[in-house]
Amino acid sequence: MFTISEQDFFSRRCVWVNGPVIVGAGPSGLAVGACLREQGVPFVILERADCIASLWQKRTYDRLKLHLPKKFCQLPKFPFPNHYPEYPTKRQFIDYLESYAQHFDIKPQFNETVESAKYDEACKVWRIKTVSPLGSEVEYICQWLVVATGENAERVVPDIEGLKDFGGEVIHACDYKSGEKYQGKKVVVVGCGNSGMEVSLDLSNHNAQPSMVCRSSVHVLPREIFGKSTFELAMFMMSWLPLWLVDKILLILAWFILGNIENYGLKRPSIGPLTLKNTQGKTPVLDIGALEKIRSGKIKVIPGIKRFSCGTVELVNGEKLEVDSVVLATGYCSNVPFWLQESEFFSKNGFPKAQNNWKGKSGLYAVGFTRKGLAGASADATKIAQDIGKVYKDDLKQKKQKVSTHRRCISTF
Repeated sequence: MFTISEQDFFSRRCVWVNGPVIVGAGPSGLAVGACLREQGVPFVILERADCIASLWQKRTYDRLKLHLPKKFCQLPKFPFPNHYPEYPTKRQFIDYLESYAQHFDIKPQFNETVESAKYDEACKVWRIKTVSPLGSEVEYICQWLVVATGENAERVVPDIEGLKDFGGEVIHACDYKSGEKYQGKKVVVVGCGNSGMEVSLDLSNHNAQPSMVCRSSVHVLPREIFGKSTFELAMFMMSWLPLWLVDKILLILAWFILGNIENYGLKRPSIGPLTLKNTQGKTPVLDIGALEKIRSGKIKVIPGIKRFSCGTVELVNGEKLEVDSVVLATGYCSNVPFWLQESEFFSKNGFPKAQNNWKGKSGLYAVGFTRKGLAGASADATKIAQDIGKVYKDDLKQKKQKVSTHRRCISTF
């Protein structure tokens, strides 16, 4: 049973929430809030940063654009403005999210970091403890908890031998903004996913000398095929053909347009791109120009790293390179296991145990964990709001009936 000491009770402010508490004010959390607003359900959104969509606002590089066409990235009940390009820029997407929050009157509780959340079996409620930067603590008590912290809450920093002794600048991709200050410098980019490719491209465009570490295999697809979005084409084919066949068609088209990428040191996985995404969550790279730079030699592809030393990096093939800076494009992970005290719905990696699952027990929900991007988060948000809205409205109806019955009893007394 979940208990509170007398000291905790009097030192912490307690807040009862009539509706759900949503943890995270990124696109997923905003989408749930908007859908709940349409259902007439009150809610509270808790956000550890001082703004909405902090990942987009504070941890993305300047050249970033949406990788998919805008119609696959818009949130529920609020389309992108017509004048937006097919692939909105980072700034345009942030403006869209801010307009979204304003339109649905969503006002998150900023600067509140969730330290713990646990279901109180005795009282049948969720208890969510938060702390502010100044140390003040609040406990939110509610019937429903929506986890909207997403797949990319925390950076992943690999443990590479000698990295601490490197001596030069070492940053994660979330701290990289532009290649402007790297002009003429030799930069190792660790990682060959979408972030690694785009950071390497940006560095090359700013006349740096990037070397991209490609330790594992990767699918590279053109962003568009014959003028159509590759993603849109794949979705269309999947409505008519089996997944394995769509994978084969995509790879044939990619080879026709991009050529054999293994000639440039990029090894393709044995599993098809869509199957790999569905089973392991690994997103294929949508090429927006990096491959041309790789072909020309302006971006060098190198194998895995064995160790770093002062100003140099030794590769697994024995080659040594002199390096000025290192950018770790090594991805992100969920932070759910650090604060959610629950083990039935979420696994140790911070994702729901069952694929595409958005609903747990005791009023627990997850949004933005289906590895289907913003479209998946929007679909989850709609289902969650409808599910909570039904129970909320039934509860209100029952309460009104009880009040009405009580009044009739008094009037006949």
